[in-house]
Amino acid sequence: MFQKYSNIIIGCLLVGVIYASNAWLHGSLDLTAEKRYSLSEATKKLLDKKLDSTITIEVFLTGDLPADYKKLNIATAEILETFASYAASSVQVSFIEPGSGITDEAAKVKLYDSLATLGVVFERTATSEGIEKSTSQLIVPAAIVRYGNRAPVVVDLRSSKKIFSSYNVIEAVEPKEDKEATRNAAEALLEYKFAAAIDKATKVSYPTVAYLVGNGQPTDLTVSDLAETLRNDYNLGIFDLKAGYPSAANIDLLLIVKPTTAFTEEDQLKIDQYILNGGKVIWFVDKLHAELDSLMRTQAGYTAYDRGLNIDPLLFKYGVRINGDLVQDLNCAKLPIVVGKNPDGSPTMQRIPWPYYPFLTTPSDNPITKNMDRVLPIFPSSIDTVKAPGIKKTILLATDTSSRSIASPAMVSLNSVQSEADLYTFTKSHIPVAVLLEGKFSSLFANNLGTAVMDSVQRFTGLPFLRKGIREAKQIVVSDADIVTNAVTKTTGPLPMGELPFEAFQFANKTFLLNAIDYLVNDNGLFESRNKVVVLRLLDKQKVADQKTIWQLITTAGPIVLLLLIGLLVSFWRKKKYL
Repeated sequence: MFQKYSNIIIGCLLVGVIYASNAWLHGSLDLTAEKRYSLSEATKKLLDKKLDSTITIEVFLTGDLPADYKKLNIATAEILETFASYAASSVQVSFIEPGSGITDEAAKVKLYDSLATLGVVFERTATSEGIEKSTSQLIVPAAIVRYGNRAPVVVDLRSSKKIFSSYNVIEAVEPKEDKEATRNAAEALLEYKFAAAIDKATKVSYPTVAYLVGNGQPTDLTVSDLAETLRNDYNLGIFDLKAGYPSAANIDLLLIVKPTTAFTEEDQLKIDQYILNGGKVIWFVDKLHAELDSLMRTQAGYTAYDRGLNIDPLLFKYGVRINGDLVQDLNCAKLPIVVGKNPDGSPTMQRIPWPYYPFLTTPSDNPITKNMDRVLPIFPSSIDTVKAPGIKKTILLATDTSSRSIASPAMVSLNSVQSEADLYTFTKSHIPVAVLLEGKFSSLFANNLGTAVMDSVQRFTGLPFLRKGIREAKQIVVSDADIVTNAVTKTTGPLPMGELPFEAFQFANKTFLLNAIDYLVNDNGLFESRNKVVVLRLLDKQKVADQKTIWQLITTAGPIVLLLLIGLLVSFWRKKKYL
């Protein structure tokens, strides 16, 4: 009976399997330890949104690529295939090699220029073939997300974090980049980057960020890159603290950058009530007056002194204290200084290690700085966390393992490490420079304001004076303002934040700023996917070399031998059954 209807039964089973696979596509089984092919709930929610148009994603990382970029190309294809599968027809993906079909060099250059204007990144890699022959290749590790008639969003597929092999800090040996680990860090961020780009391309409203003025904050070219960075993604405006009370209902984030004059008690009260009503604040504060320009002009040492900003009691109440010191670390950037002139009159530059430029990384596994490269501060101070009931504190940025702090009044000089004995004073590790605070904050003025002042708060804001926060609020306190300011040169004008004059490398200062703001103002949960980890499982190179022939035989001859064995077994079974 079964044999009679076996073909029909098998056909029905196949149809059932196909139907079930389509119906259960979203519940595909991910057997990887780190859930590499699983999307976070926030990403799924984003892809489930009802859209008026199709999201198209063009990936430019394709073609004949080096091994490390080929791996990133495969990972990009896999994550976008998962996106497209989950979103059905809402997401369409294509891989395009820019300029591959263009023979006219002028037209190709014009195409590259138009892509660069959008923010597409280009990278040229050089490979050596023998002593005299070398070749270079143009790689475009980027993608563009388009939605309807809106401005396209560019995705940099590379990680902002470069991972280096171990090196001797004291001997100042230049570190060597571990390219496999760097590309692996990029893979871990792919879901977040594409989800954030889709969110940006499809969102209908933008958070409001207010740049606070009124206490000597800079409004010149030193914050031009900050303004350009935020203008595209947020409603950016200026708020004068002397003119009124900031409203948490209208302003999603207050950005306080490098104040230079003291905050009055009224100024503090305005910020205090904004926070207690659920407002978010990022403080970029230079507690001590220590400026590189002063040092370069005098070419001699000077004393860094307290600016007297009068915000210590306010920050202490919220759970942190910015100390009156300067932090140094032997793992630091190099300061380009002029040591003479060349025959043509151009300056002769020399790069010296500058401990006042310590590299900052994260000592904790938090989503803001996860898989982020080093951040460059200039004359940072240390931060202590203090008791604040109900407030969660997270260290975002800290120095490396060879640090020290110099208490105020601190002497600043070009020759900050004068002897070998000084090297052994760098005994501290992971000195905090940036701290995240989360919770319901208590007011500094809870028990020391008169009725008249509290009534004035309600008169100006329309809200009652609060002694305790009515909703969760978030703050980030950073003890160096120059993380988000930029240098200005006479020849090129404003540089990007995190880039030193005469240097061609940009640190992750901008990434830190954008991640910090995004974490505070966006409640879409996409930061969950920044915690994804892709484990780098490297082969033992010695074993690969020793067992290369064996594994080549297994992978090439093995399948052929297996097929022959199966054929012999089938032939033997048929002869036994029918003969």
